Amino acid sequence: MMKWERLNDNGFTTANKIVNMRISEQFQDNKLEIACDNSATEPEKPTPKYNEELDNCCAELLETLKQMTKIQMKMEKLTSTTKAICDLETFHHGAGNCKAPFFHTWPTSYFYEVCLKLSEMYKKELQLKQTIVQDIAHSADQDLMMVYLSSWLYQPYIDNSSMLLLEAMLLETGHRQC
Repeated sequence: MMKWERLNDNGFTTANKIVNMRISEQFQDNKLEIACDNSATEPEKPTPKYNEELDNCCAELLETLKQMTKIQMKMEKLTSTTKAICDLETFHHGAGNCKAPFFHTWPTSYFYEVCLKLSEMYKKELQLKQTIVQDIAHSADQDLMMVYLSSWLYQPYIDNSSMLLLEAMLLETGHRQC
């Protein structure tokens, strides 16, 4: 999760650069339109020039999204593995409790439920970030670009309970001591 948060911060910084470049371009275009209207000698609009810095930022944001996708895929694999362990436990021990628990106090089925909940949160968040990456550099609406930035930063699909759940999982597995 720390890696996800670091990538989220890096992605926000990159997305912020993209939005600032787009707003700056719009401001320059508006100044050019006003200048063209005042001179009225050249009826053609200037063709938009290629912005290499914007392209580099878009590539960087796309790479950040790819790294986040890898993390989310690992979460799905962990969830799938935990589900398989639950199924194996049920098959081996039937409906009764397992004699040797895998975790300190949680049954395996609860561990699976928590994994699934976290995985679904991050999956929805990743889908939102994919939409943002696809649209942020192409939007002409400044308000929409600000919503994209806010959504990237505040991660609306990730509950506040996610860090608590993760800490509890680490305690249950013995990876974190009290």
